[in-house]
Amino acid sequence: MRVVLASASPRRHELLGMIGIAHEVDPADIDESLRDGESDTGYALRLATEKGLAVAARHPDALIIAADTIVVVDGRIFGKPVDRADACRMLRVLSGRTHVVHTAVAVVRDAGRRRESTVESTRVTFRELGDDEIAAYVATGEPMDKAGAYGIQGYGASIVDRVEGDYFTVMGLAVRQLVSLLERVGVPYRFRALGAEPS
Repeated sequence: MRVVLASASPRRHELLGMIGIAHEVDPADIDESLRDGESDTGYALRLATEKGLAVAARHPDALIIAADTIVVVDGRIFGKPVDRADACRMLRVLSGRTHVVHTAVAVVRDAGRRRESTVESTRVTFRELGDDEIAAYVATGEPMDKAGAYGIQGYGASIVDRVEGDYFTVMGLAVRQLVSLLERVGVPYRFRALGAEPS
């Protein structure tokens, strides 16, 4: 079965390869606006599912894996920063505090007729960050394509004090949950290569 990752995220691509899921990459392009009254987990789940369905329409014969990651602090949702000033603002808010990372995962097959999704949540605590340090981190460019303006697997590892929960959720793909979802759509993962060779 062909597997398509509905994301341009290098981290998700690497994680799928790490567990032996060969795949193609075809990012989804959907409206990611938050709806009135939508909860943070509901928002992440909806986006992951909509991404999966959008890509399934282009690849009806493939198994689609989609995900969405958001950072939540004080009831506010932090997605990807729009610019460097926005990244600095997010990091100032997160400095010295604990926030929650929600990563929703959706698996879609049979052109959308079979689909399953779930969300995993992990608590992350930052150490205190000074303005100069924040500016230097943002200048690396790493925060610009990541929810909450940081990447735990890169330079951002140096600003994280503690992780309570699944590390891979913070990276952007809850691997344990993905394996469960594959089972639920009839594609069991058994420590073997899965999917067609990437083109």
